[in-house]
Amino acid sequence: MSQLLHQLLLEQAEKTPDAPAIGVKSQWFDYRAISSRTRDVAAGLQANGLLKHERVAVYLPKTLEAVCSYFGTTAAGGVMVPVNPILKAPQVEHILADCNARVLITNKARYKQMQEHLPHCPDLKLVVLVDSSEDSSEQNVKVSCWSDFIGKESEWKPSSAIDADMAAILYTSGSTGKPKGVVLSHRNMVTGAHSVAEYLKNDNSDKLLCVLPFSFDYGFSQLTTAFSKGAACYLLEYLLPRDIVKAVCTQGITGLALVPPLWVQLAGMDWPSEAGCLRYFTNSGGAMPTATLNPLREKLPNAAPYLMYGLTEAFRSSYLDPSQIDIRPTSMGKAIPNAELLLINDAGELCKPNEPGELVHRGGLVALGYWNDSERTAERYKPVPAQISGIPVTELAVWSGDIVRQDEEGYLYFVGRRDDMIKTSGYRVSPSELEEVVYSSGLVSEVTAIGIAHFRLGQAIVLVVVAGEAALDEKAIIKYCQQKLPAFMVPAKVIEKASLARNPNGKIDRKTLANEFKDLFADAEGTN
Repeated sequence: MSQLLHQLLLEQAEKTPDAPAIGVKSQWFDYRAISSRTRDVAAGLQANGLLKHERVAVYLPKTLEAVCSYFGTTAAGGVMVPVNPILKAPQVEHILADCNARVLITNKARYKQMQEHLPHCPDLKLVVLVDSSEDSSEQNVKVSCWSDFIGKESEWKPSSAIDADMAAILYTSGSTGKPKGVVLSHRNMVTGAHSVAEYLKNDNSDKLLCVLPFSFDYGFSQLTTAFSKGAACYLLEYLLPRDIVKAVCTQGITGLALVPPLWVQLAGMDWPSEAGCLRYFTNSGGAMPTATLNPLREKLPNAAPYLMYGLTEAFRSSYLDPSQIDIRPTSMGKAIPNAELLLINDAGELCKPNEPGELVHRGGLVALGYWNDSERTAERYKPVPAQISGIPVTELAVWSGDIVRQDEEGYLYFVGRRDDMIKTSGYRVSPSELEEVVYSSGLVSEVTAIGIAHFRLGQAIVLVVVAGEAALDEKAIIKYCQQKLPAFMVPAKVIEKASLARNPNGKIDRKTLANEFKDLFADAEGTN
């Protein structure tokens, strides 16, 4: 039987009402309490006239109110839109206006920042403030306090939604322009939850640490994966990386999901013996360098590492089983349960072993497209290659834009993004491959490789690095690259920064860095 997103939570509350579900600061809430509050939110939205498929934006940090608002929205028949709490008012305005949000759930501080922007969000009719005690009205928008909103004497009425209906719109980081909203169905999100829980071997004894923003599909899946198995989640708003280590130890965390920049920092920290509770850790959002993975494995010997690859348009695509780490540490593994991954070359044919091609993802995790953007949807969502001719309805797959190769045993290896690949001296260079080598030198704590326009080379390779505690030694880095790489892959320049630009999901933002240094070689034009 198919499930709707909120049923992951509500049905689990019927099975194990007294089991811990959500931890916040020093307090834990059981499934009964979370389910009850979620129903209150759904009833409040319905009492305020929310119609099926209307959008509810949730602009909050990781709080109990945020979690109940996400699942309460879909229970009411609406579509949740998690907004990254670190975004500023102009970015939030774009999201609210773009998705035609009917309701905004936020707090007083963020609402105050948004007030002058609300006239540009004409579809917005209700703002709910989780930390206010008074109702008001402003600019044709009703402003309701949380207690009144969830305290109305009305009962939640289950909506008529089916699993093919919209459940969420997740906005990408927008590194190539304005953020675009990926529309996910109930089926997408529930299928993803069960698939991930299967290969991570989750059960009701697990405690997952929620560090990443819920606006990031990888972050939100910590909730859905946990709820699918009756596990618990601890919500963490961290200031420093050591806060993550402390939470793992004090809360008895068994599963930790982070992105590479955070893992790089945590790999250099001391992990006390109490961290032995960690059963597994996962990485997605970019390759984890072996120079980071190896010390993590030494410091967390009880934790199985799962290296994963995914994209918002299809949630999660592949994972490397921990048993394969020592055999093929740079692999992104094979397809997750209930997904098929194809590699297609420039001729539109299936790639041969070790032939690079674009990764194409088909199956129940393929999202519904980009909200209100048929042009970009048509670019990314295209027919499945070699579709069975007898089926008259065209099946659409996600064409990832990622270049990947597959070895003879079917394991996948990331080569690079089509739009991130550096073209220098007639060669195509993978930034991630170059970064892997630089990390192994031990001369930097963080690095990203970018291509900068160059009159002679087409693009020159530039490394932007954070040197860490030691002083930057550009000559040593270049010499190391000369020893490990062919000449065309050796960087032309190394630039040190105190920190690397990141998008709202914590990934290193190559495009921002490339734009910052786009004129680096302009003065050299014509000098040779």
